[in-house]
Amino acid sequence: MNKVFLLGRLVRDPEIRTTQSGKMVTSFTLAVDRFGGNRDNNADFIPIVTWDKLAENCGNSLTKGQRALVEGRLQIRSYEGKDGQKRWITEIVAQSVEFLERRSAGPAAESNVSHDAAAQFGQDVAPDDEIPF
Repeated sequence: MNKVFLLGRLVRDPEIRTTQSGKMVTSFTLAVDRFGGNRDNNADFIPIVTWDKLAENCGNSLTKGQRALVEGRLQIRSYEGKDGQKRWITEIVAQSVEFLERRSAGPAAESNVSHDAAAQFGQDVAPDDEIPF
C-alpha cells in the first residue's frame, strides 16, 4: 500500500501550470517537521503535486506559510535532462489537501484555526461563546 499523510507549512506560493493536453497541475513544497533528531536539521522539504480540480483549488487557496494536511501517494519518476543525463524526482501526488488556516490569517481568523482543524479530524469543539473562560 502506498499512502502518505503529511502536515506542514508551504515554503512558497503554489506554482500553477497547464499541460499541453489542457490539464491543470499545481506544485508546491511542504516543510514538514521531524520528531527528535538533530535540532539543526529538523524539517524535510517535500514536493507536492496536485492535478485537475484539486490543483485549481490549491492554486487559488494556498499561500506561503499556510498549514496544510496532504493525503496522497509517493511517486518516484525519472526523466532525461537537457544535458542528456537521467534525473530522478521523488514527490507526493496529492489525492486530497486540507487547508488548515484561512488564506488571510489575521488576528480574527487565527482564533478559529484550531477549531477548524479539530473539527476536520472529528474532535468535538465547543463554540467560542460556550467556553466558560
